[in-house]
Order: sequence, then C-alpha cells, then structure tokens
Amino acid sequence: MALVVALLAGTGASDALAAKKKKAAAKPKAPPAATVCSDFYSVADAAWLTAHPAPATGATSAMGELVEKSVQQQRDLLDNAMRMPQGNVQKLLGDFWASGLDEAAVERDGANPVAPLLSRIDGIKRAKDIPPAIAALHQVGIPVAFNFGADIDLRDLNRHIGYLSQGGLGLVDPAFYTRTDADTRAVMTRYDAYVQKILLLSGTPQARLAADAKLVIDLETRIAQASKPLVSLRDYGANYAPQASKDLGKTYKRLQLAEFLKAQGINDDTVSIANPQLFAQLDAMAATLPPAQWQAYLRFHVGDAMAPYLSKAWRDAEFDFRGRVLRGQSTPPERWRQVLDAMNTAAGPMVGKEYAARYMPAATKQSAEKIAGEVRDALGRAVDRSPWMGASAKTEAKAKLAKLSIEIGTPHRDLDYTVQPMGRGSFGGNMLIASTWRHREEMKRIGRGNADRRWDVLPQQPTLAYDIAQNRLIVTAAMLQDPVFDANDPSPSQYGAFGALVGMELGHAVDNKGRLIDASGKIRDWWTPAENDAWNALGQRVVAQYGAFDEPAIKGMKVNGTQTRDANLGDLSGLELAWDAWRNANSAADAATQKSFFEGWASLWAQSESLQAATARAATTVHAPGQWRVNGPLMNLPAFGEAYACKAGSAMVSKDPVRIWP
Repeated sequence: MALVVALLAGTGASDALAAKKKKAAAKPKAPPAATVCSDFYSVADAAWLTAHPAPATGATSAMGELVEKSVQQQRDLLDNAMRMPQGNVQKLLGDFWASGLDEAAVERDGANPVAPLLSRIDGIKRAKDIPPAIAALHQVGIPVAFNFGADIDLRDLNRHIGYLSQGGLGLVDPAFYTRTDADTRAVMTRYDAYVQKILLLSGTPQARLAADAKLVIDLETRIAQASKPLVSLRDYGANYAPQASKDLGKTYKRLQLAEFLKAQGINDDTVSIANPQLFAQLDAMAATLPPAQWQAYLRFHVGDAMAPYLSKAWRDAEFDFRGRVLRGQSTPPERWRQVLDAMNTAAGPMVGKEYAARYMPAATKQSAEKIAGEVRDALGRAVDRSPWMGASAKTEAKAKLAKLSIEIGTPHRDLDYTVQPMGRGSFGGNMLIASTWRHREEMKRIGRGNADRRWDVLPQQPTLAYDIAQNRLIVTAAMLQDPVFDANDPSPSQYGAFGALVGMELGHAVDNKGRLIDASGKIRDWWTPAENDAWNALGQRVVAQYGAFDEPAIKGMKVNGTQTRDANLGDLSGLELAWDAWRNANSAADAATQKSFFEGWASLWAQSESLQAATARAATTVHAPGQWRVNGPLMNLPAFGEAYACKAGSAMVSKDPVRIWP
C-alpha cells in the first residue's frame, strides 16, 4: 500500500510539473490588432505613431510639429532678409536679425543701448522729475510702476480704451513680497542677489549695491501691498472701471497721469482704473519717496527688461535667476531662438507681414476662405434644426452669424511700418527702436472704431480662434499648413481637418460662451434657462462618455470628463459642422471618398507622450488625449460608422451617441 501511494504521488507530481512547464512555455496572448472600427486613431495615425515612439521625457504631437515648422520658416525668412532683402520691411528685419546673431558685436556694444535711458534716470533730481521718466520708459516698451495697454471697452465693443492696471514688479506675483514661508524667503534672497547684479551692470557702485537693492525691493513691496491677488485679475468684469480721462490730472496730480496719457499719444475721453487704491499709493510715493530710491528702482527695471538683449554678462545674470529659478530651465535656448523670440516680442507684426507674403499662397487663402464660409453656413443650418434652441435664441444666433467676419492670413487692417532704420551694429538698440514702434502702434488701438485694428496673435503663430468680442474668425497664415490645411490633400481631408477646427471655433459664437454677447455687440445673455439646461445636459452626457475612456499612457487612469467637457463638446460640434458643410457640397461622394474626411480629422491629433508628460497633461489641460480627440467625436457621428461599415456594438459606434447639432 505504501508503494502504491508513493507511485501515485510521484505520478501526480510529474503531471503537475509537466502542466507547469506547458503553462510557462505558452506565450501571453497579444491584444487583437486595432481596426478602424475598434480604434480608428491607431489605424489612421499608424505611420506617424511608428515614426514617433513614446519619448523618455516630454511629448510630441502633430500640432506641435506645426509650431516647430513655423519657427523654422521664420528663421529661413530672416536669413533670406539678411542676405537679400526685398523691400523696406525686410531690410529692417534683416538688419535686426543680423545684429542679434553677431554675438561679437553684441559683446562690443555692452551696455551702450541702455546708456541714454540710464542717463535720463540719473537726471532725476526732484519729485516732479519722476513721472516724466516713468512715461518715457513706457514709450520705449519698458512699463514701470504700473501697466498701461489697450483693450476692449465693455460698454462698447467697437472701441478700445486705455487700461491703467497693476504692474511694476520684478516678480509677477505680488504675494512673493508678503509671504513669509521658507520657499518664498529663499526666492526673495535669490531675487535680492539678482537685483544687485543688474544694478552693478548698470553702473551702481559696489559700495551701494546692497543698500540700493533694498530700496528697489522696498518700493516694489509697497506696490505689491496695494496690488490685488493674481487670481482676482481673472475676473475681466471686475477689472473694468471706466472713468473720464479729464479727471486724472486732479485725482493723480503728483503721478501726472494726464501728462502720461499725452506722452503715449492718447487723447481718448475714457480710461479704466480698476485699482484706484494702488494708483493713490503710487501718487503718494511719487511725492514722498526720495528721488534716489526711484532712481535705483528705475535703473534696475531698465537693466532687467533689457538684460536678455545685451552682452553675455547681462544675459547670464538674467538667465541664472529668471531662467533657472523661476522658469526651471537648465540651459538657455540656442542663440538664434533667443533672437527670434526677441524680434517677435518687439517687431512681431513686421515678421508676420513678411511671413504671410512668403508662406501663404493666394490660392490657399482662397480655398480656406471658401471652406470657412461653408462651415459658417452649416452652422446656420444647424441652428435652424436645433432641438434645444428656442425661436428667440435661433433668431439671435442667425443674426450673429450674418454679421460674423472671417479674417485669414493677416489682419484686415494693416499697420504703419514707418520706423527708424535699424543698422547691424546694435541688437539692443534695435530692440528699443522696434519696441518703441510697437508701443506706438498699440496705442493707436485706443479710440472708437479701432477694436478690430489688429489681432492679439501674430500671423506666424499657428492659431485658429473665434474672437468673441469682435465676432470674427481669425486664422493665421502659419495655420494653413499640414496637418491643418495641406494644399496637396484632396478636398475631403481639408474639410475634416481645417473645416472641423473652423466649426469648433465658430460654434463658440452661439454656444455657452457666445450667448453672452448678442448680434449687436451688447453684453447680455440671450439664452433662456431651458437652453442652458439643455446644454448642460449635453455636457453631462459627454462627461460620462469621456470619463469611461482609459488614459492611453497612464495605466489604471480614466480621462477626466469634467475637466475636458467644454473642449470635447467643441470637438464634436466642429466635426459635425464640417461634415455637414462637406456633404452639402458633395452629396454624391461615395464611401471611399468620404474616408478622406475622417483621416483628415485624425491627422490633427497624433500624439506621443512620456508618462511624466501624460500625467502633467491629465492633471492640468482641458483637452482629452489625442486618441480620444480622434475617436470620441467619430464614435458619435453616424456617418463614420456608415463609411467604414462598422457594425453596431463596435467600439467606434457609440451605443448612445451624443449630438450637438443633430
């Protein structure tokens, strides 16, 4: 019996061992290959994804590549303008570019570009000398003590007024000057050292550095104590406080604000001052603080503003604090990128004018205008058949669309490019020339009938956006390139990419954002509570749908449907409108032709991210990951499933499709 038991036990052990080996030898089943009906993104963008495997750090995307392409195009444009300029503006830009790339000349130039500004500051003797010095620095694009700029008059959207607002600090957040935690104190210690470096470079004697730096930070602290928290500045309405310009001279006599406006070339009857307590404080400080303290403050701010454009000692000081400490950068960008960024800051519209002339063919602009117009018409039809808009809202929406303008490539209203000649010997000097020009042109925005004077983006920056205040669509020249608008691709692809982006933005004219401004440009809510409820109900369905999607690069995490709600609604709306626009003009197109439309949409959102980048995106951005920007809207669009013959129950066919414009 014992022998039988042993034999049986041995046989069982042998069988278990064999089963274990067999299981170990079996390979895990690979997930089924993606198909157009299970994961359209992975199929349509397969070539791009293969060429762009997930990086160890950071992220890349098809739209990010468009940005980099536009940067390289600007570089090529300026290289050509430097060698063989065509026209006056290119001559200006070519000289400007050459002066920045010639680092030996920048070194020889030293602090010469700021010498006249520092000399003006040295001339301050009495309290009444301080306000003119402040005004003069604003004129050359160096705002000190406060900020002043043109923006929409909320009572009349057809005009810009001047906004006098808080500023004048070396650190963006006023809270830095009042918080007492260890991290803030550490930053302030580094800031004090930076102030001393800039003062030294600007000519302050070594023996006075520590004392003058304290004067600078003391003056900034006084400004910060009277400033509003940054979060409060997000409320646009709360920071709109119009008053008569003629009263400034009496209210802020010592700060000489009436004279300040004249120095900026402003004779408008209205300005906005949202924080009168701050300007009362500045008015008092202009009279009570010693001129020597103002001199130290102004010297530092001139040096701080101009440091990136001067010799290496200046640039290194600026980067060590602002680059390493505040921006978390380890190394500065390549020299040509620094120069390009500087030129876009000071002379961006000049670069944009030449960029559009070189990189936007007339035929491309015409085709884009045609598609955009057809998508606008599709939105009009969508409003007519909308089940959630009432009669009054439909009337208002159609009136807005009738007045909506489309500006493609460059602003309709051009600028005055008359400017002092720029030589090749002084990059810092050219920065001041260009900044003075740009400030002059910005000030021209102030006044009635000037609200559409120019865009808030540059033609060389890939942008497609709806300007809610001016009821216009803005498409920059840089945007009209692959993958958004490939002139070599067939028409359906252009509608699926460019047309869908247009639809996404035009939808804002009549959605929960556009509802706040009516067809006449008045700020009022023209939706009823019922329409608001219907929109929120659509939103909640999208929240639930996207909240069930897996984050592609983060195991175990779902997409934040609430955080991405509005962008997801926009994606779906845009795709619906573009499809309607294309089908309206191509009703006889077969399924094979239709597929190009959906491939155009997919080409926009190809994306490859590291785990770190994906985690940061998921926590902060309002957009879903690329896979779901492609698949989410398509699974809600019946035409997609029909074109690819996807069966009910397929992943790309929603069981409960959401439609914004059914």
